Amino acid sequence: MAGRMVVGSAALADLVRPASAPDPAGGHRVLPVAPELTGLLPNRGLRRGSTIAVSAGQPRRSGGTSLVLALLAEASRAGSWCAVVGVPTFGAGAAAEIGIALDRLALVPDPGPEWPTVVAALIDGVDVVVTAVPQTVSASVANRLAARARQRGSVLVPYGRWDGADVTLQVVRGAWEGLGSGRGRLRRREVTVSARGRGAAARPKEIKVWLPGDGLTRVIPRPATGGGVGRSRRGALTVVGSA
Repeated sequence: MAGRMVVGSAALADLVRPASAPDPAGGHRVLPVAPELTGLLPNRGLRRGSTIAVSAGQPRRSGGTSLVLALLAEASRAGSWCAVVGVPTFGAGAAAEIGIALDRLALVPDPGPEWPTVVAALIDGVDVVVTAVPQTVSASVANRLAARARQRGSVLVPYGRWDGADVTLQVVRGAWEGLGSGRGRLRRREVTVSARGRGAAARPKEIKVWLPGDGLTRVIPRPATGGGVGRSRRGALTVVGSA
């Protein structure tokens, strides 16, 4: 089971044209996210035209890919087209498990030196564009892509270091559950996700959530802001994979 594998500019053009057609989510200025993640985003969802970066963290396999999947799931389920660029290990099985519609998912595993052109073309016709950030990307290219997303009403989700994003999300801590004394299996991981950004997102936030798990969410207050109220919700977020 896999999304649409896109190879070559002709295939990309064929994809972007149908993706540009009206769809049920097309008129919504804010695309939905899982309820557990709404508190991290100033509009409680993915605002069209915004850039929502997901920091890869250190080490790179620190939960960032699972967080990307969680961000895409609700928008895809609601009818949005999504694309993932430059992530050859992206798991279509895990994407389907969380609820991402594979028939509205475009995969460009290796965009090569035409990375900016590929991302720009997808921004023109796809609702949410996730892209791994090359080490050599310049500030001018990043700014042009972010500006294009604002103009076209797409949501750009860079996966990696990206200066100037509206919001940057990062898994900062995590603890696995499921192993006992010499027995058991890794079942889920409680991760702490931080959010920082500009404007309405300037105030740092953190939440704890199970990936995968039962959707337990606890808002973590910053010391300077006093106490916070925890809240739990069950069954809304299940992310498969240990990325």
